[in-house]
Amino acid sequence: MRPEDLTKLVQGTRDAAYAVDSEGAIVAWNDEAAKLFGIAAEEAVGRTCYSIIKGTDESGRVCSPNCIIRQALQRDSGVSSFDMQVRTANGRKWCSASIFVVKTANCSAPHAIHIMRPIDVAKRLEFAVRDYLLTHTRLSGEEGTELLASNTAAHQAKLSARELEVLRMLASGTSTKSIAAGLHISSTTVNNHIRHILDKLDAHSRLEAIRRAERAGMV
Repeated sequence: MRPEDLTKLVQGTRDAAYAVDSEGAIVAWNDEAAKLFGIAAEEAVGRTCYSIIKGTDESGRVCSPNCIIRQALQRDSGVSSFDMQVRTANGRKWCSASIFVVKTANCSAPHAIHIMRPIDVAKRLEFAVRDYLLTHTRLSGEEGTELLASNTAAHQAKLSARELEVLRMLASGTSTKSIAAGLHISSTTVNNHIRHILDKLDAHSRLEAIRRAERAGMV
């Protein structure tokens, strides 16, 4: 795909859409995106998407310099759709984000096309129904965990089997020393796994990583 074709594709999308490069900079921005976010293409193109969108979900920040989508671009892998609350011209609203990873000619790194569909009313209804079920029905622990699991960006994190094992032990309150003993590895190796987990989940602390993983149904 040529760069000009990428722009035409974004412009031809009826939903709010924009494309970013592997560094997170916006390279295309359609008229519907301008309406949704209240920012003209001339102002948006060239800026980082996280500085405009400022996406969050139930676990906290989604948009950042090391967001899940940028990690996917660096891996040259696909991304499933997820929900996030974004800064729009009319305040913060929930949107469903569909991401398409494409390659353009004369560019070694792929681009990510974002298609944003407002779902604010539906999302708030989902929260209300979920809260009612959790409060007024007798759910098993597994059913409760499944109900709490949200369609979050953390679903996209590509954790290895060992990283998931370490994450689940962290979530159960196991110390670094005990994880090392239980897995027969050094504490240094455990800390390296934890650092990779934090990077992949775009979390600043172990607690934030656990919270993101819980919301995504990973632990």
